Amino acid sequence: MGLKKTLPKIGNMIRIKDIAEKANVSTGTVDRILHNRGRVAEDVRQRVLEIAEELNYKPNLLARALVSNKTYHVAALIADPSEDSYWQAPKEGIEKAEDELKQYGIRITKFFFDPVDADSFSTAANKVVSKAFDGILIAPLFYRQSLAYFNKWRRENIPFVLFNTHIPDYEPLMYIGQDSYQSGLLAGKLLHYGCSETATLAVIHIEEDILNSSHLIHKEQGFKDYFAQDGLANRYEILQIDLQSNSQQTIPQQLNHYFKSAGNINGVFVTNSKAYIIAEYIQQRKLQHIKLVGYDLIERNLHYLNSDMISFLINQNPKGQGYWGVQALADHLIFKKKNNPIKYLPLDIITKENLHYYIEADS
Repeated sequence: MGLKKTLPKIGNMIRIKDIAEKANVSTGTVDRILHNRGRVAEDVRQRVLEIAEELNYKPNLLARALVSNKTYHVAALIADPSEDSYWQAPKEGIEKAEDELKQYGIRITKFFFDPVDADSFSTAANKVVSKAFDGILIAPLFYRQSLAYFNKWRRENIPFVLFNTHIPDYEPLMYIGQDSYQSGLLAGKLLHYGCSETATLAVIHIEEDILNSSHLIHKEQGFKDYFAQDGLANRYEILQIDLQSNSQQTIPQQLNHYFKSAGNINGVFVTNSKAYIIAEYIQQRKLQHIKLVGYDLIERNLHYLNSDMISFLINQNPKGQGYWGVQALADHLIFKKKNNPIKYLPLDIITKENLHYYIEADS
């Protein structure tokens, strides 16, 4: 019976008023103690803290954020969608999260860079550094250029969240995206099922600085490791091909060279969102025997998926990466939540038969 007199009903939220009544002090005194402001007698402080713990008090962070009137300025450093349409989806995810969180004071400034130009990345990052931000969301496509900024933000205690590319050694607040190595393994398994007992397979990087792109290196390594397992190593030849549009030859001319010198290529794994370039080449040269695996549900990839030029697409959920990146910063800055340092997104395998489910879910 005594318990019923001192505790609120089960299921009710414990309020500061409940603690004050049990401690026989004012709500103002409880508020000062819980938020560590103002002077309070030590015996009163201890009694209030013990009662708060006994009642399992949890502050209503949501309500507190609504009335705080504090503005949190967040920088989003992402690749320019006008240069590569893949980046339209994370931009939309960032904007969706900002719209949901603006009532709690989140304000986002976007800084764009050319996804194939390291100097453009550094220029955009320097603009971020020149201003004061409470948190930073960044797609660190250029490994070497990113490290100095990570060190600076760590020294200044500015939380930063990575998406698209994981660089764990610099202790970001969180990484959001796929496990690149595992996605490479998955691409290997998909091509293994689609090819004959012996085959020549190509890992193709298109318009990428491979040595400066850790996520692409991990994808390629995962793919190669799949075919290095017992029973496969002697039956599959793996080629690595880098294609650049700024070469003296066009990309189709570069492909002509590789396909001619390699003989018969049976399967292709494209490590970024540009599988449509290979699909167009396959279609024009009537190489329908080649199985093609790539990434991402951009419009040009979907065209070739529906026409069977692309066998499988692995969905990286770029919109979700942008969205959850902003949410992670909000959890840290506003709601004082502790998140896991890694949020791996699922490795969704997309075919033309299940494509419409993903398109409908994202609309």
